[in-house]
Amino acid sequence: MTELKNDRYLRALLRQPVDVTPVWMMRQAGRYLPEYKATRAQAGDFMSLCKNPELACEVTLQPLRRFDLDAAILFSDILTVPDAMGLGLYFEAGEGPRFSHPVRSRADVDRLPVPDPEQELGYVMDAVRTIRRGLQGSVPLIGFSGSPWTLATYMVEGGSSKAFTIIKKMMYADPEALHRLLDKLARSVTLYLNAQIRAGAQSVMIFDTWGGALTGRDYLQFSLNYMHKIIDGLQRENEGRRVPVTLFTKGGGQWLEAMAQTGCDALGLDWSTDIADARRRVGDKVALQGNMDPSILYGSAERIEQEVADILAGFGNGEGHVFNLGHGIHQDVPPEHAGAFVEAVHRLSGQYHQ
Repeated sequence: MTELKNDRYLRALLRQPVDVTPVWMMRQAGRYLPEYKATRAQAGDFMSLCKNPELACEVTLQPLRRFDLDAAILFSDILTVPDAMGLGLYFEAGEGPRFSHPVRSRADVDRLPVPDPEQELGYVMDAVRTIRRGLQGSVPLIGFSGSPWTLATYMVEGGSSKAFTIIKKMMYADPEALHRLLDKLARSVTLYLNAQIRAGAQSVMIFDTWGGALTGRDYLQFSLNYMHKIIDGLQRENEGRRVPVTLFTKGGGQWLEAMAQTGCDALGLDWSTDIADARRRVGDKVALQGNMDPSILYGSAERIEQEVADILAGFGNGEGHVFNLGHGIHQDVPPEHAGAFVEAVHRLSGQYHQ
């Protein structure tokens, strides 16, 4: 494999010295870029774009041509795994993802297969391999998956949800059925992420988008427990390097200490958690990724720079910070504002790495 020219992202995740704080953006390959919209139109629809390795590679590389980012992230979707389980994923205009065959009973759970990542999800591995060739060692490639709990919310609810009433009914009325589903998803995600690592992903991230909808006790039992199982089963070395794992629970700031005990290398923070407080709480146990409110990117270059400066000062001196947004970049953010953000992180962060 090609020698990595810029490895500051991987070094920061492992709390090793870097010259400046590395930066990338969640959803950096996406709808705020006109070139992305053109490529998606060429593909026909979102899932066709995900399932075309050449086009998935193209949209992964597009933000790197514009901005001095320190990592690329695989262009894909968290719902690839439930789609491969045969639930009939489709996208309803204005409604987001839907499933034709939601999981509502223990019998539904037992019928679900554990997908072979090189077969049913082979298009994702082909995309990883294609992107690695396209990157030519410029920056590392991040692979990812949704967490078992987050995937289960879509599978049981049949799509997006605000109140999660159907899955919470299962959780309280038939917890055994939900545990069986989460266990099957944990096995599937472990296989999926290990296949991404073998295909060339140099770091992986688990997105627990909806963990914050749970009570503290339920979060530990129905979400974190299964992410811990995945982390225990991951391949942590490849191509002669450690493969760092980042755990991100949106709305999970109250559980950072428990998350840091899972064996992950880094925790993603959303903007509702103060990064200085997070660092005090987890110490040097894990690196921290985050955590600017994506809406700051609507502001002026001066406002963006001020926010960057405040977050850098909040984390303070030393290693173990990957700068990112607290969630995905909004689709109507002007690309030049994203550029100002990336530039400010690099320009202002050197003083913290002397």
